[in-house]
Amino acid sequence: MRFSQVFTPPGRRTRRPERGRPRTGGPTGSTRPPGTRGPLGVLTAALALALLLTGCGGGTDAGKPAAQPPGSAKTAADRVEPLPGTPEPRLPVTVESADGAEVTITSADRVVPLTGGLSEIVFTLGLGERVVARDITATFEQAAKLPVVTRAHDVSAESVLSLKPTVVLAETTTGPAEAIDQIRDTGIPLVVVDPAKELADVGHRIGTVATALGVPEAGAALDARTRSRIEAVNKSVPVPADGRKKPRVAFLYLRGSASVHLLGGRESGASSLIEAAGGVDAGKASGLKKDFTAITSEALAKAAPDAILVMSKGLESVGGVDGLVKIPGVAETPAGMDRRIVSIDDRVLLNYGPRTDRVLDDLITQLHAEDGAAG
Repeated sequence: MRFSQVFTPPGRRTRRPERGRPRTGGPTGSTRPPGTRGPLGVLTAALALALLLTGCGGGTDAGKPAAQPPGSAKTAADRVEPLPGTPEPRLPVTVESADGAEVTITSADRVVPLTGGLSEIVFTLGLGERVVARDITATFEQAAKLPVVTRAHDVSAESVLSLKPTVVLAETTTGPAEAIDQIRDTGIPLVVVDPAKELADVGHRIGTVATALGVPEAGAALDARTRSRIEAVNKSVPVPADGRKKPRVAFLYLRGSASVHLLGGRESGASSLIEAAGGVDAGKASGLKKDFTAITSEALAKAAPDAILVMSKGLESVGGVDGLVKIPGVAETPAGMDRRIVSIDDRVLLNYGPRTDRVLDDLITQLHAEDGAAG
Protein backbone atom coordinates (compact mmCIF):
# COMPACT_ATOMS: atom_id res chain seq x y z
CA MET A 1 0.00 0.00 0.00
CA ARG A 2 1.37 3.41 -0.88
CA PHE A 3 0.50 6.87 0.34
CA SER A 4 0.90 10.23 -1.30
CA GLN A 5 -1.55 12.66 0.27
CA VAL A 6 -4.51 10.35 0.48
CA PHE A 7 -5.39 6.86 1.63
CA THR A 8 -5.97 4.51 -1.29
CA PRO A 9 -7.55 1.04 -1.07
CA PRO A 10 -5.82 -1.81 -2.99
CA GLY A 11 -6.11 -1.52 -6.72
CA ARG A 12 -6.83 2.23 -6.52
CA ARG A 13 -3.37 3.62 -5.96
CA THR A 14 -2.47 7.27 -6.20
CA ARG A 15 0.43 8.74 -8.12
CA ARG A 16 2.00 12.06 -7.55
CA PRO A 17 1.74 14.35 -10.63
CA GLU A 18 4.52 13.56 -13.06
CA ARG A 19 7.24 16.13 -13.38
CA GLY A 20 6.91 18.17 -16.54
CA ARG A 21 3.64 16.53 -17.53
CA PRO A 22 0.25 18.17 -17.43
CA ARG A 23 -2.32 16.99 -14.92
CA THR A 24 -5.24 15.67 -16.88
CA GLY A 25 -8.67 16.87 -15.91
CA GLY A 26 -12.02 15.36 -15.15
CA PRO A 27 -13.04 12.38 -13.10
CA THR A 28 -11.68 9.77 -15.47
CA GLY A 29 -8.54 11.65 -16.44
CA SER A 30 -7.40 12.68 -13.01
CA THR A 31 -4.00 11.65 -11.76
CA ARG A 32 -5.84 10.53 -8.66
CA PRO A 33 -7.72 7.24 -8.93
CA PRO A 34 -11.50 7.27 -8.84
CA GLY A 35 -12.63 7.52 -5.28
CA THR A 36 -9.47 9.30 -4.09
CA ARG A 37 -9.92 12.79 -5.47
CA GLY A 38 -9.27 14.59 -2.21
CA PRO A 39 -7.53 13.98 1.10
CA LEU A 40 -9.35 11.94 3.70
CA GLY A 41 -9.05 14.20 6.73
CA VAL A 42 -9.80 11.35 9.09
CA LEU A 43 -6.50 9.63 8.34
CA THR A 44 -3.19 10.83 9.70
CA ALA A 45 0.43 10.24 8.79
CA ALA A 46 0.65 7.82 11.69
CA LEU A 47 -2.14 5.73 10.22
CA ALA A 48 -0.40 5.73 6.85
CA LEU A 49 2.75 4.44 8.49
CA ALA A 50 0.82 1.79 10.39
CA LEU A 51 -0.80 0.58 7.20
CA LEU A 52 2.49 0.49 5.35
CA LEU A 53 4.17 -1.51 8.11
CA THR A 54 1.33 -4.01 8.27
CA GLY A 55 1.41 -4.70 4.54
CA CYS A 56 -2.16 -3.66 3.89
CA GLY A 57 -2.38 -5.28 0.49
CA GLY A 58 -4.98 -7.63 1.90
CA GLY A 59 -3.53 -10.34 4.11
CA THR A 60 -5.01 -11.95 7.17
CA ASP A 61 -3.84 -10.59 10.50
CA ALA A 62 -0.72 -12.31 11.78
CA GLY A 63 -1.53 -15.12 14.15
CA LYS A 64 -5.26 -14.88 13.50
CA PRO A 65 -6.98 -17.78 11.75
CA ALA A 66 -8.60 -16.81 8.49
CA ALA A 67 -12.37 -16.51 8.70
CA GLN A 68 -14.45 -18.16 6.02
CA PRO A 69 -16.48 -15.33 4.51
CA PRO A 70 -19.91 -15.90 3.07
CA GLY A 71 -20.49 -16.24 -0.64
CA SER A 72 -18.76 -18.05 -3.47
CA ALA A 73 -16.10 -15.49 -4.39
CA LYS A 74 -13.53 -17.06 -2.07
CA THR A 75 -13.74 -20.50 -3.60
CA ALA A 76 -14.13 -19.55 -7.28
CA ALA A 77 -11.21 -20.53 -9.53
CA ASP A 78 -8.93 -17.52 -9.99
CA ARG A 79 -8.50 -17.84 -13.74
CA VAL A 80 -9.18 -15.65 -16.75
CA GLU A 81 -10.85 -16.93 -19.90
CA PRO A 82 -8.89 -15.91 -23.00
CA LEU A 83 -10.65 -15.38 -26.31
CA PRO A 84 -10.42 -18.30 -28.74
CA GLY A 85 -7.32 -18.15 -30.90
CA THR A 86 -4.20 -16.02 -30.60
CA PRO A 87 -4.34 -12.59 -32.24
CA GLU A 88 -1.30 -11.29 -34.12
CA PRO A 89 -0.50 -7.65 -33.28
CA ARG A 90 -0.44 -5.26 -36.22
CA LEU A 91 2.21 -2.71 -35.35
CA PRO A 92 3.46 0.00 -35.23
CA VAL A 93 0.63 2.04 -33.75
CA THR A 94 0.63 5.47 -32.14
CA VAL A 95 -1.78 6.07 -29.27
CA GLU A 96 -2.46 8.90 -26.88
CA SER A 97 -1.57 8.01 -23.33
CA ALA A 98 -3.93 9.10 -20.53
CA ASP A 99 -1.24 11.45 -19.24
CA GLY A 100 -1.20 13.36 -22.53
CA ALA A 101 1.86 11.77 -24.16
CA GLU A 102 1.79 10.32 -27.68
CA VAL A 103 3.31 6.85 -27.62
CA THR A 104 4.38 4.73 -30.57
CA ILE A 105 4.49 0.98 -30.02
CA THR A 106 6.52 -1.05 -32.50
CA SER A 107 6.54 -4.43 -30.75
CA ALA A 108 4.31 -6.34 -28.35
CA ASP A 109 6.72 -9.24 -27.94
CA ARG A 110 7.47 -8.47 -24.28
CA VAL A 111 4.59 -6.82 -22.43
CA VAL A 112 4.67 -5.61 -18.82
CA PRO A 113 1.26 -4.61 -17.39
CA LEU A 114 1.73 -2.78 -14.10
CA THR A 115 -1.68 -3.48 -12.54
CA GLY A 116 -3.69 -6.63 -12.02
CA GLY A 117 -6.61 -5.23 -13.99
CA LEU A 118 -4.44 -4.49 -17.03
CA SER A 119 -2.85 -7.95 -16.82
CA GLU A 120 -6.31 -9.48 -16.81
CA ILE A 121 -7.21 -7.67 -20.03
CA VAL A 122 -3.95 -8.59 -21.81
CA PHE A 123 -4.30 -12.27 -20.93
CA THR A 124 -7.98 -12.35 -21.85
CA LEU A 125 -7.21 -10.81 -25.25
CA GLY A 126 -5.12 -13.93 -25.88
CA LEU A 127 -1.72 -12.28 -25.49
CA GLY A 128 -0.69 -13.90 -22.23
CA GLU A 129 2.32 -15.63 -23.78
CA ARG A 130 3.79 -12.19 -24.46
CA VAL A 131 3.58 -10.99 -20.85
CA VAL A 132 6.94 -11.19 -19.07
CA ALA A 133 6.12 -9.76 -15.61
CA ARG A 134 3.26 -8.96 -13.30
CA ASP A 135 2.17 -6.56 -10.62
CA ILE A 136 1.62 -8.01 -7.16
CA THR A 137 -2.16 -7.75 -7.67
CA ALA A 138 -2.15 -10.00 -10.76
CA THR A 139 -2.81 -13.22 -8.86
CA PHE A 140 -4.87 -15.19 -11.38
CA GLU A 141 -3.57 -18.63 -12.25
CA GLN A 142 -2.16 -17.94 -15.72
CA ALA A 143 0.03 -15.09 -14.43
CA ALA A 144 1.00 -16.51 -11.05
CA LYS A 145 4.47 -17.77 -12.05
CA LEU A 146 5.63 -14.53 -13.67
CA PRO A 147 8.24 -12.42 -11.88
CA VAL A 148 6.77 -9.64 -9.73
CA VAL A 149 8.03 -6.12 -10.49
CA THR A 150 6.39 -4.27 -7.62
CA ARG A 151 7.32 -3.93 -3.97
CA ALA A 152 4.36 -3.33 -1.65
CA HIS A 153 2.55 -1.99 -4.75
CA ASP A 154 5.36 0.41 -5.76
CA VAL A 155 6.85 -0.27 -9.19
CA SER A 156 10.52 -1.21 -9.26
CA ALA A 157 11.90 0.42 -12.40
CA GLU A 158 15.05 -1.69 -12.17
CA SER A 159 13.02 -4.91 -12.13
CA VAL A 160 10.95 -3.80 -15.10
CA LEU A 161 13.96 -2.74 -17.15
CA SER A 162 15.86 -5.95 -16.40
CA LEU A 163 13.18 -7.88 -18.30
CA LYS A 164 13.74 -5.82 -21.47
CA PRO A 165 10.07 -5.03 -22.17
CA THR A 166 8.98 -3.74 -25.56
CA VAL A 167 5.88 -2.06 -24.13
CA VAL A 168 4.77 -1.19 -20.60
CA LEU A 169 1.15 -0.58 -19.59
CA ALA A 170 0.40 1.53 -16.51
CA GLU A 171 -2.51 3.41 -14.98
CA THR A 172 -2.69 7.01 -13.85
CA THR A 173 -2.61 5.54 -10.34
CA THR A 174 0.65 3.62 -10.89
CA GLY A 175 3.71 4.91 -9.13
CA PRO A 176 5.95 6.19 -7.80
CA ALA A 177 6.27 8.84 -10.48
CA GLU A 178 10.05 8.54 -10.40
CA ALA A 179 9.85 4.91 -11.47
CA ILE A 180 7.52 5.71 -14.35
CA ASP A 181 9.83 8.54 -15.45
CA GLN A 182 12.84 6.22 -15.27
CA ILE A 183 11.18 3.63 -17.49
CA ARG A 184 10.06 6.22 -20.01
CA ASP A 185 13.45 7.91 -20.09
CA THR A 186 15.01 4.73 -21.47
CA GLY A 187 12.81 5.03 -24.55
CA ILE A 188 10.58 2.05 -23.80
CA PRO A 189 7.00 2.79 -24.93
CA LEU A 190 4.86 3.30 -21.83
CA VAL A 191 1.11 3.75 -22.20
CA VAL A 192 -0.90 5.12 -19.29
CA VAL A 193 -4.54 3.99 -19.08
CA ASP A 194 -7.32 5.65 -17.09
CA PRO A 195 -8.41 3.51 -14.15
CA ALA A 196 -11.98 2.26 -14.15
CA LYS A 197 -14.49 3.47 -11.60
CA GLU A 198 -17.76 2.02 -12.89
CA LEU A 199 -19.31 -0.53 -15.22
CA ALA A 200 -19.46 1.99 -18.06
CA ASP A 201 -15.63 2.08 -18.13
CA VAL A 202 -15.16 -1.61 -18.95
CA GLY A 203 -15.38 -1.35 -22.74
CA HIS A 204 -13.18 1.74 -22.95
CA ARG A 205 -10.38 0.10 -20.97
CA ILE A 206 -10.48 -3.06 -23.06
CA GLY A 207 -10.41 -1.02 -26.27
CA THR A 208 -7.55 1.16 -25.07
CA VAL A 209 -5.33 -1.81 -24.19
CA ALA A 210 -6.21 -3.73 -27.36
CA THR A 211 -5.45 -0.73 -29.59
CA ALA A 212 -2.10 -0.11 -27.88
CA LEU A 213 -1.10 -3.74 -28.46
CA GLY A 214 -2.17 -3.73 -32.10
CA VAL A 215 -5.16 -6.08 -31.73
CA PRO A 216 -8.24 -3.82 -32.05
CA GLU A 217 -10.39 -6.61 -33.50
CA ALA A 218 -9.70 -8.80 -30.47
CA GLY A 219 -10.54 -5.82 -28.29
CA ALA A 220 -13.89 -5.38 -30.03
CA ALA A 221 -14.63 -9.09 -29.64
CA LEU A 222 -13.74 -9.06 -25.95
CA ASP A 223 -15.78 -5.91 -25.37
CA ALA A 224 -18.80 -7.51 -27.06
CA ARG A 225 -18.40 -10.74 -25.07
CA THR A 226 -18.02 -8.89 -21.78
CA ARG A 227 -21.01 -6.61 -22.40
CA SER A 228 -23.13 -9.56 -23.45
CA ARG A 229 -22.29 -11.47 -20.30
CA ILE A 230 -22.92 -8.49 -18.04
CA GLU A 231 -26.27 -7.89 -19.72
CA ALA A 232 -27.20 -11.56 -19.26
CA VAL A 233 -26.34 -11.40 -15.57
CA ASN A 234 -28.35 -8.18 -15.22
CA LYS A 235 -31.46 -10.10 -16.23
CA SER A 236 -31.16 -12.26 -13.13
CA VAL A 237 -31.71 -9.34 -10.74
CA PRO A 238 -34.94 -10.05 -8.83
CA VAL A 239 -37.74 -7.51 -9.04
CA PRO A 240 -38.74 -6.38 -5.54
CA ALA A 241 -42.10 -7.92 -4.70
CA ASP A 242 -44.99 -6.65 -2.61
CA GLY A 243 -43.85 -3.06 -2.75
CA ARG A 244 -40.53 -3.81 -1.06
CA LYS A 245 -37.74 -1.33 -1.57
CA LYS A 246 -34.37 -2.18 -3.04
CA PRO A 247 -31.86 -3.23 -0.37
CA ARG A 248 -29.52 -0.51 0.84
CA VAL A 249 -25.94 -1.74 0.60
CA ALA A 250 -22.99 -0.17 2.42
CA PHE A 251 -19.52 -0.81 0.98
CA LEU A 252 -17.01 -1.07 3.83
CA TYR A 253 -13.25 -1.07 3.36
CA LEU A 254 -11.61 -2.95 6.22
CA ARG A 255 -8.03 -3.61 7.30
CA GLY A 256 -8.18 -4.95 10.82
CA SER A 257 -4.40 -5.13 11.31
CA ALA A 258 -4.25 -1.33 11.20
CA SER A 259 -7.74 -0.64 12.57
CA VAL A 260 -8.86 0.84 9.25
CA HIS A 261 -12.65 0.80 9.00
CA LEU A 262 -14.05 2.98 6.20
CA LEU A 263 -17.51 3.55 4.75
CA GLY A 264 -17.70 4.03 0.99
CA GLY A 265 -19.41 7.07 -0.50
CA ARG A 266 -20.29 8.18 -4.00
CA GLU A 267 -16.72 7.92 -5.29
CA SER A 268 -15.81 4.56 -3.71
CA GLY A 269 -15.95 2.74 -7.04
CA ALA A 270 -18.60 0.26 -5.91
CA SER A 271 -21.75 2.28 -6.61
CA SER A 272 -22.39 1.09 -10.16
CA LEU A 273 -21.97 -2.55 -9.15
CA ILE A 274 -24.35 -2.20 -6.22
CA GLU A 275 -26.92 -0.47 -8.40
CA ALA A 276 -26.55 -3.01 -11.23
CA ALA A 277 -27.15 -5.77 -8.67
CA GLY A 278 -30.49 -4.23 -7.73
CA GLY A 279 -29.34 -2.39 -4.64
CA VAL A 280 -28.96 1.19 -3.44
CA ASP A 281 -25.52 2.44 -2.42
CA ALA A 282 -26.26 3.32 1.20
CA GLY A 283 -23.22 5.55 1.64
CA LYS A 284 -23.98 7.51 -1.51
CA ALA A 285 -27.69 7.75 -0.63
CA SER A 286 -26.85 9.05 2.84
CA GLY A 287 -25.00 12.00 1.32
CA LEU A 288 -21.37 10.86 1.40
CA LYS A 289 -19.95 12.55 -1.69
CA LYS A 290 -16.30 11.56 -1.49
CA ASP A 291 -14.68 8.15 -1.62
CA PHE A 292 -14.39 6.86 1.92
CA THR A 293 -14.94 8.21 5.40
CA ALA A 294 -14.19 6.71 8.78
CA ILE A 295 -16.94 4.48 10.11
CA THR A 296 -18.87 6.01 12.99
CA SER A 297 -22.08 4.89 14.65
CA GLU A 298 -23.70 8.07 13.39
CA ALA A 299 -22.61 7.54 9.76
CA LEU A 300 -23.80 3.94 9.80
CA ALA A 301 -27.12 4.88 11.38
CA LYS A 302 -27.67 7.45 8.64
CA ALA A 303 -26.70 4.97 5.91
CA ALA A 304 -28.97 2.32 7.49
CA PRO A 305 -27.73 -0.54 5.28
CA ASP A 306 -29.79 -3.67 4.81
CA ALA A 307 -26.62 -5.44 3.63
CA ILE A 308 -22.89 -4.80 3.90
CA LEU A 309 -20.48 -5.36 1.01
CA VAL A 310 -16.86 -6.11 1.88
CA MET A 311 -13.73 -7.49 0.25
CA SER A 312 -13.01 -11.04 1.39
CA LYS A 313 -9.55 -10.36 2.81
CA GLY A 314 -10.85 -7.28 4.57
CA LEU A 315 -13.49 -9.43 6.23
CA GLU A 316 -10.86 -11.96 7.22
CA SER A 317 -8.71 -9.21 8.71
CA VAL A 318 -11.38 -8.23 11.23
CA GLY A 319 -12.16 -11.81 12.24
CA GLY A 320 -14.97 -12.64 9.85
CA VAL A 321 -18.62 -11.78 10.38
CA ASP A 322 -18.28 -12.16 14.15
CA GLY A 323 -15.53 -9.54 14.17
CA LEU A 324 -17.30 -7.25 11.73
CA VAL A 325 -20.40 -6.87 13.90
CA LYS A 326 -18.16 -5.81 16.79
CA ILE A 327 -17.09 -2.67 14.93
CA PRO A 328 -18.97 0.20 16.62
CA GLY A 329 -22.29 0.87 14.95
CA VAL A 330 -22.38 -2.21 12.70
CA ALA A 331 -24.45 -4.43 14.99
CA GLU A 332 -27.12 -1.71 15.26
CA THR A 333 -27.73 -1.54 11.50
CA PRO A 334 -30.33 -3.75 9.80
CA ALA A 335 -27.43 -5.51 8.04
CA GLY A 336 -25.62 -6.15 11.31
CA MET A 337 -28.71 -7.39 13.10
CA ASP A 338 -29.44 -9.81 10.23
CA ARG A 339 -25.73 -10.61 9.68
CA ARG A 340 -26.38 -9.92 6.02
CA ILE A 341 -22.84 -9.68 4.70
CA VAL A 342 -21.78 -9.90 1.05
CA SER A 343 -18.11 -10.82 0.56
CA ILE A 344 -16.40 -10.55 -2.83
CA ASP A 345 -12.82 -11.45 -3.70
CA ASP A 346 -10.41 -8.49 -3.46
CA ARG A 347 -8.74 -9.61 -6.70
CA VAL A 348 -11.77 -8.87 -8.88
CA LEU A 349 -14.30 -6.69 -7.06
CA LEU A 350 -13.27 -3.30 -8.49
CA ASN A 351 -11.29 -4.42 -11.55
CA TYR A 352 -14.08 -3.57 -14.02
CA GLY A 353 -12.71 -5.89 -16.67
CA PRO A 354 -13.45 -9.16 -18.48
CA ARG A 355 -14.47 -10.94 -15.27
CA THR A 356 -16.87 -8.29 -14.02
CA ASP A 357 -19.87 -10.42 -15.04
CA ARG A 358 -18.73 -13.01 -12.48
CA VAL A 359 -18.41 -10.32 -9.82
CA LEU A 360 -21.88 -9.02 -10.59
CA ASP A 361 -23.36 -12.52 -10.59
CA ASP A 362 -21.78 -13.28 -7.21
CA LEU A 363 -23.01 -9.97 -5.80
CA ILE A 364 -26.56 -10.61 -7.02
CA THR A 365 -26.57 -14.16 -5.66
CA GLN A 366 -25.40 -13.15 -2.21
CA LEU A 367 -27.43 -9.94 -1.98
CA HIS A 368 -30.70 -11.61 -2.91
CA ALA A 369 -30.22 -14.89 -1.08
CA GLU A 370 -33.57 -16.48 -0.35
CA ASP A 371 -33.06 -16.49 3.40
CA GLY A 372 -32.18 -12.78 3.38
CA ALA A 373 -29.01 -13.35 5.36
CA ALA A 374 -25.45 -14.51 4.93
CA GLY A 375 -22.91 -15.82 7.38
